[in-house]
Formats: sequence, C-alpha cells, structure tokens
Amino acid sequence: MTRRSFLAGSTAAVAGVAVAGASGAVAAAPRRVRTTASEHRVIVVGSGFGGAVTALRLTQAGVRVLLLERGREWKTGPNAHTFPNPTSPDKRALWHRSAPQLFGRPFSPEPYAGLIDAVVGDNMTAVTAAGLGGGSLVYQGMTLEPAEAVFNEHLPEQLDWQRMHNIYYPRVAEMLQIATAPDRLIRTPQYRAARVFAAQARRAGLPVSKIPMPIDWQFALDEIAGRMRPSYTDGSGALGVNNGGKHSVDVTYLRQARATGLLTVATLHEVNDVARDRAGKWTLEVSQTDVNGTTVARKTLTTPTLVMAAGSVHTTRLLLRARGSGAVGDLPDAIGTGWGTNADRIYVWSNPGLEFGAKQGGPVVFGSLNWDSPDNAHTLIQASIPSLGMEPHSTMMVGYGVSRARGAFRYDSARGDARLHWPADGDRRIQWGHIHPTAVKIAGAGSVLTDSNRFLNTTWHPLGGAAMGAVCDLSGRVHGQRGLYVLDGALIPGTSAACNPSMTIAAVAERALDDIVRHDVGRVI
Repeated sequence: MTRRSFLAGSTAAVAGVAVAGASGAVAAAPRRVRTTASEHRVIVVGSGFGGAVTALRLTQAGVRVLLLERGREWKTGPNAHTFPNPTSPDKRALWHRSAPQLFGRPFSPEPYAGLIDAVVGDNMTAVTAAGLGGGSLVYQGMTLEPAEAVFNEHLPEQLDWQRMHNIYYPRVAEMLQIATAPDRLIRTPQYRAARVFAAQARRAGLPVSKIPMPIDWQFALDEIAGRMRPSYTDGSGALGVNNGGKHSVDVTYLRQARATGLLTVATLHEVNDVARDRAGKWTLEVSQTDVNGTTVARKTLTTPTLVMAAGSVHTTRLLLRARGSGAVGDLPDAIGTGWGTNADRIYVWSNPGLEFGAKQGGPVVFGSLNWDSPDNAHTLIQASIPSLGMEPHSTMMVGYGVSRARGAFRYDSARGDARLHWPADGDRRIQWGHIHPTAVKIAGAGSVLTDSNRFLNTTWHPLGGAAMGAVCDLSGRVHGQRGLYVLDGALIPGTSAACNPSMTIAAVAERALDDIVRHDVGRVI
C-alpha cells in the first residue's frame, strides 16, 4: 500500500468527505416520462436536521406535510450491509450527479443515488449528503453545545443563549439520545487510539473531555463481545453505521413524525426549480428518479408554505436560481452571502513511536475544547480510521473553529446555476494560528501531521447563504416572502461557534418551530 493511497483511505474514513467534483452528467432519462401536478398544505425540501425537526413539530401540531428528499432511504440493523465500507467504496458512496472522482482520485461507479455529493467552487469544495436523514447518516456525530461567550460573539445574541441552553439544546439532546462512551469500552484494545489522544492532550496541558454522541454504545460493546460484525469498533462506519444504534434523524425525528400519520415522505425526489405563481403560492419543479438516477416522473407541486431545508449549499443554489431566473425576482439581495466553512480541518496523525491500534474503534470518544477565548475558540477531536490489516502508527485528528472569513454563492446566468466563491486565504487565521498549533501540541515530538486540505480544500460543514438577519428572521421566515422559510444550515451565519453544526442547526430549528407553530399555523400555514 502506498502512502498516498493510505492517506486517501484514511481521510475518507474519518469524514466521509472530500469528494472532488459535483457536476457530472445526469443519467439519461427515459423517452416517455409522465408529468403530474398536485397541491399540498406544506412542503419541506430536505430531510436533514432542519427538515426533520420541521416535519415532526408541524405534524405534531396537526399539519399535514409532504417531505421531499432527493436521496434514498438507508435502513440498518445488526449485521446489515446497507452502507459501503470506506476502504473499498462502491457506487453507494457517490451521488449520481457528482463527477467520477472520489477523494481526489478517479472513481467511476455506475450511476447511483449514493450518499456523498460535493459542490466544487473557487478555492473550496463543499461536501453534502443525500439520503433520508441528510448529513446525520454520515456525520461522525459530535453533538456539542457552544459556550455562552463564544455563542454570543459569533451568533445573534437575540437567539438568547440562556433560553437555547435551558430549552432547545436539551430538547435536541433528548431526541438524539446523546451519550458519551463508557469507560469499559474505552479500556478495550480497539479504543487505544482514543486513549493515546487523551494522554497526549493532557500531557500538553490542554483540556480533554468526552464528546457526547448520538450513539447507543451498547452496540459497540456487543461488537467487542462478538455478538455483531464490527462496524463501530473497526472504524468502518464512516460512511454510515451498518449495525444501527446511531440515532440519526431518520430513526428519531422522522420516525416520530411518520407515526402521526400526517407526514408523507417522498424519497428520490429532487427539486430542480422554485417559483412563485400569481396567487402567491410556491411552485416546485421536481424530478422523481430511480436509484440509478434515471428520471421516471416529473412533478409540479404547489403549496402556500414552503420550507427549504436542503442544506446550506442546495437551499442557497435553489433560491439564487429562483431569483436570477426571475421566477422569484424579489428575493433578498443577500441570498448567497454570509457563507462559511466552520474552519474545518482533517489531519492524518502519524508517529512511528506510537501504537494507535490496527483496529480503531469510533466514531469519536475524546476531544479538546479550547473555548476560553471567543475570538480563537476551536476544537480538536480524534477519530478512527478503518482497519487496514496492520498497525498503521496513524490515526485521525479533526479540527474546526470560529472564523469571520466568508465566501458567497453567485448566480451565473450562462450556466443557470450558482457557483461558490471562497477567498484563497479564508480561515487562515484560525486554522494556522490556533487549530494547527493545538494539533501539533497534541501530536507531540516525532509526529507528522498531514493536512488533507493541502490535497483538496474541503468543508463538510457548510453554513450560511440565507443567513438569519440578512435574509431571514431568527425563525427562518424569508424577508418579504409570505410562506417561505429556511430552516437548515443556510440559516446559520457561517460558523457554529467552534462546534459541529448539527446540534445548533437542530436547536435553532426547534426554537423556530415553537415560534412558527404559535404564530403562523392557522394564519400563514
């Protein structure tokens, strides 16, 4: 195995990210495709954290909801083979409209409604997910609540951290059933890398804490006991956990929403265009595909209430296309701006003098939360790599932090689409001034840190594009657009305050839905 292939496989394993390309050819449509039209009370586009929270809270309020998800449903259970292994990815790894490259190397599987989609822009590739549950299917799961001072420095104080802390973050934690890894699991040989990280960080005088995760850790213990095939305990769950026990939103929020009888889930339905008709209703042009990406039906869907929750990248692109094409020409001018990367960083940490274990359990156990300074707050965590059949003397470190650097999506009328523009030195201050020095301290003498961004500048936590304040109010209502809401990462202004964004996206959506149910249901909805 070459060093290059090892690095590529390792980086893939920790994040399920860094796909190089996003504009490949669309699978050929059949010659005859039926077209239908229908009207719905509420349509939610996207099934990640924001879309799932919206679906549950509206259906609980008695509102019938149609949820559109471009990807497929991925059902798991003990010893399932639902998700691909990151060491030998197949067509399930790649969305059918991505370019034929994976992790910077040629990858040409047959077209499929796979998990990972990437949008390539100037100086940045933004990685997105496809599938019922959105990013919760493939994210590592770090479920962190920002510290008050960091939150107030980088997010609107009107959100009221104290209220978020008392009500909405705990609500999300309960729904996702978050827990830290038990000590008896951490003591096993499979979690040696986690113990090494913690020891190195403490030796460097840095804070160390267990990271809350949406995981039933009994599944990992059962794997250790031989009751299940490894998925958590050998690092092979980076592109989805086959055994189950991961509380992704499809098995938490969406399962409860389906139980109300008021949620209709339409998977393999991709929204191509958004418009507003003369009556003020929202119109969506939608392609229904099979799992190979072939269009089998086209639908025109109309609703007085549209919730965009397709993620920062795709919500922003759809809204910019609607404005740029004139379909909704009076959308706010600030759409596309305020976009950030959460200052993401992935390292391969190698040291021939350290044994991390041939099999490395995950997803994440320990982290170093360096949050004392709101201007420089950043987080480093250790994450496993999949078993390569030998002691690799390597593991992964992942970092992210606060940054005021911002990029933008801009509409290109010639292409009929928006393109991402990111400054060449964006995030440099926090990444090189704080995240990297902390990573060096943890790694210690004799270590080599290989920064994956040197191969492909990537974020797997895109945020902003329809940010609160500039485009929406705090509850996601788009200014001047009755019945149009944004409730996903696009609403968050470029950073989630040195945390993985999932917890904050979900908590902001919970806060918004309390407001929307109280004031809009029966009036706007």
